[in-house]
Amino acid sequence: MARAIVYTEIGSPDVLHLTEVPDPLAGPGEIVVRIEAAGVNPIDAKIRGGRRPSPPITEPRPVGFDGAGVVDQVGDGVEGFAVGDRVAIRDAHGTYASALLVRPENLALLPDAVTAAEGAGIGIPAGTAYQVLRSLAVGPDDVLLVHAGSGAVGQAAVQFAVAWGATVIATASPSRHAQLRELGAIPVAYGDGLLERVRDAAPSDVTVVFDGAGTDEAIEVSLALVADRDRIGTIVRGPDAASFGIRAFSGGSPVPLTDEEQAWRAEALPKTIELLASGDFVIELGPELPLAEAARAHELVEAHVAGKIVLLP
Repeated sequence: MARAIVYTEIGSPDVLHLTEVPDPLAGPGEIVVRIEAAGVNPIDAKIRGGRRPSPPITEPRPVGFDGAGVVDQVGDGVEGFAVGDRVAIRDAHGTYASALLVRPENLALLPDAVTAAEGAGIGIPAGTAYQVLRSLAVGPDDVLLVHAGSGAVGQAAVQFAVAWGATVIATASPSRHAQLRELGAIPVAYGDGLLERVRDAAPSDVTVVFDGAGTDEAIEVSLALVADRDRIGTIVRGPDAASFGIRAFSGGSPVPLTDEEQAWRAEALPKTIELLASGDFVIELGPELPLAEAARAHELVEAHVAGKIVLLP
């Protein structure tokens, strides 16, 4: 029997529990991956806690979208993967498990230079950052402001934008400024006076904003800095982004991602793996916990503990 984290009601982290489930079997066009690391993302906790809408729970609900592991079975018709391949997983359903049935399009080969924990930290953070920057058409002539630059999505956004030639200013608490400088950003502290600090730090006018904080302060500063509201994007304030005239990408937005945006999120997985393998991208790793301690992992992610939290089956 495989093991998986599930829950049967919306609630606190305590609703998560470890259970045995039937071993998955690969049918045509499917792959079974033996999970070595599962990435814990804020969205996991938001769905579990009811802060993001989800369908009614009618059977035990699995948790987790990102992971990494080793191919254990390959179904008929699958090409490009073989038993024993190391892989990273994105946009699956239930990666908090010891084994999982996955479609090939949700996988990318993982070279030995990239650890399982790093592979499990790519999917949502890098995919979100890459897609939003592409949607906002960030390029070498831009001065980009990233709100919440020290989080997993923020760090990915900083690294992609710097690689594409943009000047990047990122907000974070002062204790995180050294990390952002290492990634190539100009750090500024959030709080009273943020607008003036950003203007003082920017070598020229800010042209585009990536909001990963969702605070009123972040929205107000963004509107004050960038006149073209099509170049202000949020991943947090989806429900009311339209009232500000800004763009929202998921984050509770009633407007779904386009096919092109979904494709960009998928494209980010192999591209980020390539950058990690060459030493041109960094994932800040955080606590590693046993699979049975998923509730503790959710407590840590809700407490904004630094670094990517991973579960180890």
